[in-house]
Amino acid sequence: MDEMQNEVLETISSFDGEYGFLSNFYPVTIEREGYSYLSSEAAYQSAKCPGYEDRFTNSRPARAKRMGRNKKFKKREDWMEVRLSIMEEILRLKFSNAELADKLCATYPAVLIEGNDWGDRFWGVDGTGENNLGKLLMKIRAELLASREA
Repeated sequence: MDEMQNEVLETISSFDGEYGFLSNFYPVTIEREGYSYLSSEAAYQSAKCPGYEDRFTNSRPARAKRMGRNKKFKKREDWMEVRLSIMEEILRLKFSNAELADKLCATYPAVLIEGNDWGDRFWGVDGTGENNLGKLLMKIRAELLASREA
């Protein structure tokens, strides 16, 4: 039997402290479509509101999140259909940073769960949830590890 199959997988269920770099609120420069953002959260919220990108470039993550929910910023009509692919694109940009890529790879083989207590059941888990952020992080981690073995 494969040694990996015998391991009990660790779960990382909080993206703070030692694992804060997994959070979209983590400070990292994201260059996307000619704009520079202070976090993956700001880049993501900007993608939701085309035409307002410049308003998000100097926004801290919490402010960017509030702005992305603000009705005065017109949202993409197809947002619900494209949000997963846009998040994946932004996470790939984030983890193109060699230091962050190394840290992400070092989480293997842990299951990554974006646990939260603010009710986000799409990106994370609040009791139950889809954990889409965790799934995307594990997908990117697997691809990074595979490329390092090649």
